[in-house]
Order: sequence, then structure tokens, then C-alpha cells
Amino acid sequence: MGRTGGGRQYVRVAGAVRKWASALIWLAAACLLAPQAAANDCDGPPQRLLQAVADPRSDARAYWLDATTLRWPGQPPGRYRLLASSEGRLRVSAGAPAQGLEAAITLEPAPALAPEVAARFAFTGPGVELQVPAAERARLPALWRGQLLLVREDAQGRVQEATYVQLPGALDAAYAAADAPGLALGAQVAVAQAQFRLWAPTARAVALCLYPDAHAPAAAPLPLAFDPHTGTWQRTLAGDLRGRYYAYLVEVFVPGLGWVRNRVGDPYAISLSADGARGYLGDLDDPALAPPGWARATRPPPAAANVDMQVYELHVRDFSAHDPGVAAARRGKYLAFADPGSAGRRHLAALARAGLTDVQLLPVFDFATVPERGCRTPALRASAPDDPRPQAVLAAQAARDCYNWGYDPLYFGAPEGSYASDPDDGAVRVREFRAMVQALHALGLRVGMDVVYNHTHAAGQADGAVLDRIVPGYYQRLDAQGRVATSTCCANTATEHRMMARLLRDTLVRWARDYRIDSFRFDLMGHQPRAVMEAAQAAVGAAAGRRIAFIGEGWNFGEVADGARFVQAAQGRLDGTGIATFNDRLRDALRGGGCCDSGAALRDARGLLNGLATDGARRAQALQAADLARAGLAGSLRDYRLPLADGRVAPLAALDYHGQPAGYASSPEEVVNYVENHDNLTLWDLDALRLPADTPAAERARVQLLGVAFTVLAQGVPYFHAGIELLRSKSLDRNSYDSGDWFNRLDWSGRDNGFGRGLPPARDNGGDWPLLRPALRNPRARPAPRDIAWMRAAFRDWLRIRAETPLLRLREAAAVQARLRFPNSGPGQDPRVIVGHLDGQGLPGPQREVLYLVNLAPQAVTLALPQEAAKPYVLHPVQAAATAADPRPRQARIDRARGTFRVPGRTAVVYVLPAGGDPARP
Repeated sequence: MGRTGGGRQYVRVAGAVRKWASALIWLAAACLLAPQAAANDCDGPPQRLLQAVADPRSDARAYWLDATTLRWPGQPPGRYRLLASSEGRLRVSAGAPAQGLEAAITLEPAPALAPEVAARFAFTGPGVELQVPAAERARLPALWRGQLLLVREDAQGRVQEATYVQLPGALDAAYAAADAPGLALGAQVAVAQAQFRLWAPTARAVALCLYPDAHAPAAAPLPLAFDPHTGTWQRTLAGDLRGRYYAYLVEVFVPGLGWVRNRVGDPYAISLSADGARGYLGDLDDPALAPPGWARATRPPPAAANVDMQVYELHVRDFSAHDPGVAAARRGKYLAFADPGSAGRRHLAALARAGLTDVQLLPVFDFATVPERGCRTPALRASAPDDPRPQAVLAAQAARDCYNWGYDPLYFGAPEGSYASDPDDGAVRVREFRAMVQALHALGLRVGMDVVYNHTHAAGQADGAVLDRIVPGYYQRLDAQGRVATSTCCANTATEHRMMARLLRDTLVRWARDYRIDSFRFDLMGHQPRAVMEAAQAAVGAAAGRRIAFIGEGWNFGEVADGARFVQAAQGRLDGTGIATFNDRLRDALRGGGCCDSGAALRDARGLLNGLATDGARRAQALQAADLARAGLAGSLRDYRLPLADGRVAPLAALDYHGQPAGYASSPEEVVNYVENHDNLTLWDLDALRLPADTPAAERARVQLLGVAFTVLAQGVPYFHAGIELLRSKSLDRNSYDSGDWFNRLDWSGRDNGFGRGLPPARDNGGDWPLLRPALRNPRARPAPRDIAWMRAAFRDWLRIRAETPLLRLREAAAVQARLRFPNSGPGQDPRVIVGHLDGQGLPGPQREVLYLVNLAPQAVTLALPQEAAKPYVLHPVQAAATAADPRPRQARIDRARGTFRVPGRTAVVYVLPAGGDPARP
């Protein structure tokens, strides 16, 4: 674990740290308050200020680069010292000597940095680099625990500049042993004993609060002992503690605040009482934490390749909150998935029979934004499609409502309690989560999990903060001033730091090994290092004993953009990993605009699906979008060569997508294709704004099906939002994360798609209400049950087409380049019809060739494809079947002699040449 050129230095520091072990253990015990006061802290407010800091500054503009070296960006050479006060009494002001210091270390110029250290901290920019003299280094672990300022002084000792120093570089180097594979963190519970271990290297004391149940008060807190080698606090207790609950009292120094005693949960807790108030003590191998049949339950085999997956994104509460066939106590809960009366379960079973392989659940780890006890679901009614009252009622009750998507992590490794029948019983949420997984596996569906490691719900000493109250300033990513970065929306985490990366890795292993999760979708994965993701991928696969798929949002933005701090797990940077990213190129070409349109762009930024393909006045844009659609169909492979509308034959990396390369992937295994997901407007809602207002609902359903067809036909991983097959609407809400059951409703009966349930919440949509009102009042934008039934059946057909057509699931970029071509491309193309041809010569499978044509125009289009003349194509068996939901493909016509194809309006047709020889000509 030593770094190149610095190994001996780390050995010296580690040795010095061990010399201080006994003194620091004594210090921890001495600093713990009297037993009665500490016992009160086990059950009182979660935070107690023990000693206010004398100087309110909290900026941290300098960095520890390792355990002995610092950099202060932008500062010149000069006289620098570290000034310390264990009690927080240090005060500094410009032009005067520091006051209240207890210790000082004069720093010296640092030698050249090890290359990996220089690379890690290149983002800080240049500045003065300093090191702690060898004779002073043994003092550092104790100094890191208190108030420690870096100052630049003049010759007379007067302070010119002062700042705190960001600690992660030092902690990662000094306590690297905490990342050792054999060191278990959290509570390890067995019949005979329980071992507790918490990583908190900057705490001066840690005690254990032990509770008999979820509500009773604690006995006297039990002090933990500090291990200076790993930075952990630990204690072993004899006896069987299974079923009891616990928390920690952690005394830490917080810059700008002072010494604080925090009562905080264990980041490694396996389960919790309601709202994360207490951790639950249990053994996940204990049969008491397993549902009936768990030990014998079968599990679908892993996908041989990512491209063999067909993924369905689903929210636990959406699945059953409005399902009358589910027992009332189970609606919106884990157990609804196992309820024999569930309409949603029957729906998923039908999708699985058609070819769906994976259900990916929105967050089911413990999150902060739903009260787990006493949440409410308001009774609502809309008197008109654009009634503003339902959203107003929801807004007033949002803090107590039972609904949230859940992208607000509290505890990464514990199941969410609002989906459990008893959120206060830690065993119940474990058993019921497993019962859900078991029920989905019984349908033949693998289970994926949406995970959020890029941010936490809160940071600092705020309510809902966990990690930052244990090791202040470590787990969150800080900016140049030492403030928590919030580019993800919330308090960004720093997965580039050793122990945050370990927390990510260890909790993923738990979900895969102990809950049988089959895949993970990573929210804002581009904020995480590629190396961390690869290490996690290897650890998870090894622990699970099978292939576990990783997909994620590879967006490139924020303080980490363009590799500013590390090589990101982002689009174009995951070559060879098998980790797939979501493909916005295909999405935007089809839908039009971008993820975050507002104002007139909501109506006017049309894509191929909703009018651009037939807009003669915007032909140049249509041609660009058509090229982007072909790029998506080719898996957005950077080296795939395509005849472009501008006359070039060029790799997709040369095709522009808003200043980025349209082609970014090295393999179809690295791409997830979609036209709708939980974020942003559903496709139905978007088309309610962008299609001509007089478009009948049945034709709108056909547009929806074209979006599905593109997703199925594209090389890569097809990904579907739950309800796309039911023409799902959220009443034009483009960000329904906290919009309640009302706007997120899924109706498995197919009677209502959710359109016109009132104006969407003003929070994110109010500025566009004048644009949204007429769309909501448009009766043609509300489908009839027959439209929904048609779409549901046609969606299943497309799942069958994907499952039965191996050429749509090519695994290697070379195969895509060799076997996929696009007739009707280049400058002479007709952008109304996208055509793809796949050559299966020499491959096993039922098709020797596949030809698909997607007509985006409302009317039939005839297209000449001379290269396909004389070939005895037949309609794909799924589309040719008498039971096919969509009759229009059977109305398509081929003139084989001339090589012309007539495709009905708004129809995708798939032709095949069977592998067994030429079929009889009709």
C-alpha cells in the first residue's frame, strides 16, 4: 500500500503512531464525560456542544498531500507553521501573533512529490509545498484531533494568512491499514459475542450506546478503545446481542464550531429502527432474518453479457400503492411483490414471459426523505385536467408524505424502512426486502438496485448527516475553500478517498452477497473514479460468485468534469470495463431538445419521434438527428464508421453532439439505450406538448411504440421506464421525485394513464404552467383504455423481437462494424425512415439477415434500397403472427424486383432472412 518513493516515510509515520497508542487510548477514556451525562446523550438530542471554538473561521484552503506533506495553493515561499490547540482556544488575526496556541511546528520546504501524490492533487493548482520535520511527525495524530491551523507569518511571528488544512490526504496515508481486506468494520454479531469497530481517526473519544429494543433507553455507554494503526475504535462484548440496537457517541472537533459530542449511527449498520435512529444488531446469515424458502430459493442465472439484459425501472411504492388486489397493509411495501393478488405481479410475469430479464428498483437503501413512522398520503381529487389544487395540497404536506424517489442516502447498506411493514423492527425490513427479491426471482426476473454514492442527504452537523459527524471533512468532497461541493444537487461525497471508496465497495458486496441483488445502477456515476468502480466490480463479483452487471449515469460535469480530480467513471472513459453508461445521444435525437428543457423549448424542440423528421423547414436539424439516431442504433461506438449527412464517411467520434462526440463507447456492452426513465417528462407527456394538438390518442400511442422500437433495435442494453408500455403520464410533471402517489400513479388495469390529474407541482413546473394548461386540457392527449391495452400488448411483442433476434445483441464493437450498416444514410437520405441491416452470416442463430425500417412520418413512405433487391425477406415471426398486437407491419409491402419497401406511417417493421434457407415466396 506504500506509494512509489514514499514507502519508508509511511513506515516511519506508522511506527510513530503506534508509540502514541497507549497515550491516546488513555486520552479517549479521560475525555469521556461523566457516566450520567453520557447516558443522557444516548437518549437526548443528537448533538451536544462541549466546548465552543474561540475563532469562528472554518475555511480550509490548504491540503494535506500525505501524512507529512502539505500544499497551500497560491501562496508564496515564506515562514509557515502549524499551530494547534487541543481545546479549540486558538485565535488568529492578520498582523498579530496567534493567541491561545498550545503547540507549534515550524514547517520546511517539501521534497519532490511521489508521482501518484502529485497526480492526485494536481487539481489544487500550484502553491507552496511544505513538510513536517521528521522530529515532529509523531505529534501529528494527536494534532489532527483538535484545532490545527496552517499560518504564514512574517519574521516577527505576526500572522499574514491562516487556514485549516483539508485532512483526507493525511488520513488516507496514515491509516491505510483500515482498508485491509481482513479488517471488518461495523458490528459483527454472533451467538457468543459481538464486536464493534468504527473508523473515526480524528475522534478523541467514542462510546457505544446499547439499547434493548427500538424505543427503550440505553444503559450506561461503553467506551471503545482506539487502534492507532487503523484509526478505528473497537470493543468486543460477550453474550448474544442479536435483536438489540445501538448507536455511537463520537467526540470530534468541528472547525468553526468546536468540540461536539454526536450521537450517530454506524455507517455499516445492517438494519435500523425507524428513521435511522438506532442501528440493529443482527447476523445476515441468521435464518431468523430470512423469509420462508430463502435458503432453497432459485435465482435466475446471470446475464452472459450486458446486451442480453432487458431492464425495467420500477419504484417500490409505484408498484402497488394503487393496486386493489394487494392487501391494504402491503400496498407500497416490499411484501406487495409477493402478494398473490397483485396485478403488478401478474403484469411483470407477462413481461418476463415476453423477454424482460431484469427489474431495476429505484432506491431501496435507507434514505432520509420519507418519515418511516406516521407518513401520510393526502386524499386528492382534480376537478379539471389543469386543476392547481392537488399539487398545492401535496406541497403543503410534502414533509410528511409517504412518497419520494429516495435519492437521499442515510445508510448505504441498510434497507429502507418506509417499505417495511414495521420500520422499527430491524429484522422485519431485512426479511421483507429479501422476500421481495425472492418473489421477483421466482418470476424469472433478476433484480437490480439503484444506488447513490455520489452524495449524502446532508453534511456537517446538519440533521440527516451521518458520515461528516463521525470524521468531519473526510467523506464529503470539498472545494478550494473547504466547503462541501454540491454539484450533484446535495452534499457530494468523495469516493476518491480511501474509506469512502471502501464504504461503497463493502455495501455493494453486502447487497449482492446477502440480498442476492443481480445488478447495480449508479446515480451520477461520473462523479466517481473509474478505479473505484473497477475495484468494486471485482469485489462484488467475487463475493457473489457470479457476474454482477454495473450500469450508471456517466454524465461529465461539476468539480470533477473532464478528469479534473481523477479518471471518471463517465462516458468515454470506461473502455474495456464492461460498465455501461446511459446514452443521451439516441434519447435526444428521438425526443428532441435535452434533459432539462423549459419554456418554449418544451414545445418547440422537437425530435424525430414528434415532428422533426417531417419538418421541411428544419431539414438540416432532421438530418443531424437522423445521424445521431443511427449512432445510437450502432451503440454509440466511437470507431464505428457511418456515411454522414454532410457527405463524410467518418467514425461516430467525429459526429457532433452539442460539442461532444456522438460516439464515445468502445463496446456495445458499455451503452444503455432508453427513451424515457424516472427523470424528466415521460415520453407521453413530452409528446403531449410537441406533437400537433390534433394528433389522435391512437396515433400518439404509435409514436410511443416507435420509441420502444428504437430502444429494442439499438445495440447495447435496452432500458425501459415502468409504465412506458401503459402510456404512462405524470400530468406533465418533469421532476416527480416528491410529487406523491398522485402524480406518480401506475395503473396496472390500464384504465387510466395518469394524464390530466391537475397542473404539475409548481416547485419545478410553475414557470411553464401557461404552456402546460392547454396541453392538459387537450382531450386527444388522454388515451382510452383500448389505446393502453394495445400499447401493452405491442410492447410485449417488441420484447419478444429482442429476445428472439441475437443480431440485435452483438457483444463486440468489431462485430457491430462488420455486421451493421445503414442503407438510406449519407447526404441523399430520407430522414423520415431509419433503416438498419444486420448480416448474420457465419453466426449461430435463427436469422441470416435482419432488415429493419422505422417510418417516423404519419403517412406511408416508399423507399428504394437497391442492395436489398431480390432478397426473399419475410416479416419477423413476432410481427407476422396472427396474435401480433400491431397489424400495420403486415401492411408493409416489398417489391423484390425493384428493391422498394413501402412502410406504413409511424410503424417499425423488422424483416428477416431465416438461417435455414430461403423461405417460400408469398
